[in-house]
Amino acid sequence: MFKNHEVTFRAIAKDLKKDNSQALVVGVGQGADGPVLLDNPLPVKAANALAASLQVLGVTGAADEVRRLPGIPELGAQVLVLTGVGKLTDNQTSEEALRRAAGSAVRQLAGVSSVAVALPTTTVGQAAAVAEGAALGAYSYTGHRAADAAKTDVGTVTIFTPAAEDPALAPALERASIIAKAVNATRSLVNEPPSHLYPETFAEAAKDLAKGLPVKVTVMDEKRLEREGFGGILGVGQGSSRPPRMVKVEYAPTRAKVKLAFVGKGITFDSGGISLKPAGSMMTMKCDMAGAAAVFNALLAVAELGLPVKLTAWLCLAENMPSATAIRPSDVLTMFSGKTVEVLNTDAEGRLVMADGLAAASAEYPDAILDVATLTGAQVVALGNRVSAVMGDDGVSAAVKAAADRAGELFWPMPMPEELRPSLDSPVADLANIGEKMGGMMTAAVFLNEFVGKAKDGSTIPWAHLDIAGPAFNEGSPFGYTPKQATGIAVRTLVAYVEDVLVRTV
Repeated sequence: MFKNHEVTFRAIAKDLKKDNSQALVVGVGQGADGPVLLDNPLPVKAANALAASLQVLGVTGAADEVRRLPGIPELGAQVLVLTGVGKLTDNQTSEEALRRAAGSAVRQLAGVSSVAVALPTTTVGQAAAVAEGAALGAYSYTGHRAADAAKTDVGTVTIFTPAAEDPALAPALERASIIAKAVNATRSLVNEPPSHLYPETFAEAAKDLAKGLPVKVTVMDEKRLEREGFGGILGVGQGSSRPPRMVKVEYAPTRAKVKLAFVGKGITFDSGGISLKPAGSMMTMKCDMAGAAAVFNALLAVAELGLPVKLTAWLCLAENMPSATAIRPSDVLTMFSGKTVEVLNTDAEGRLVMADGLAAASAEYPDAILDVATLTGAQVVALGNRVSAVMGDDGVSAAVKAAADRAGELFWPMPMPEELRPSLDSPVADLANIGEKMGGMMTAAVFLNEFVGKAKDGSTIPWAHLDIAGPAFNEGSPFGYTPKQATGIAVRTLVAYVEDVLVRTV
């Protein structure tokens, strides 16, 4: 369906003048007394002159500030690029600040084929963060543009770092490349227009993207879904001429130490159904499958990294459309778990498909389940457009938060107050699909919790719900390594979570 752009990395510790990159990127931070030129490989005289000229040039070192200057002949690069890392703490900068600075520079250097990045990277972790940011910043979505309508993305990135000789750097750069590829593939799936991406073609894309990796992709069509009792996903999809799909993706290495499941919301377009959305609220609804795209590509990254975990991803794919065959308010659906749900609002459809996915995942008794969904507008009201929510089992939620912090993504734990559950009571079914409006993000999580199954010992399977409604799609200007439109949020957190779980099981 599409081909993702990938960046080639190399690392050097000296002799930058022998590098053939067209542009050289160095960092500027915001110090207590003004802009500070960060450690760099420039000749001492040139570096001193540049540092003394920063204020005159209007350079502040603010995050996302990228300035181009003429290159320095001694180093060969045609252009010298100053990229801001933001405020410095004790003249130091975090890995995430480096990631964002590298991503912002590479993103704004589209049209330049090769870039050398000389940000302060004394450790392997810092160098890997720069590489990951650069690869994420090099992304653009051009699948439906004329061939000459877009600038060429940066293809080669040279990282100047004292850690270049460290044997741990090569695998760290390989990991950065794999993670960035997964995030960018997620972005491309989400950016694909609903005229081209719908349940059937999403399933086909999953098969294509999984080729060459040790994973098994099983596509359940509407006939199988009906035969096996997936009433939630069938109900949501019955109003569309494009029938739903459940895609099960399995990665099962023989040396697996733990068994996990991911569940992703995959509403390829959400009109709201008969409970029709306002026209302005539909314009970004191609992004309502971002959860499914994220869990799928996170699994592929885990497989490519060869992590010793049995991981299954459930992609709950449907198109929510109004028609003579669509579900109506007051209809009752029988879910895969056997519970019945009264549909009071057809625009609360994501939780219906996710309920089937959670129940199906539970039936295989994983050690933990994470679900990812652009589930509620209430998430945006509560946390804004850049911070995602995590709810569920306290231990799993804390682990997700820790993984997100390490990965550089913003997640915040939210509660599931017990008093919200009675608001989901229905007079005709086991529960209704909507309840208390205030705190609707948490009410939706309480609904999903009803479909998390039991472990073999009778305890509830540890579970966390990630609501990424706002952060999944950037309607504003690009920033850091984040482009306009699809962001690929949650992929890095999911992979980091799997890595952390494996560390704890050793």
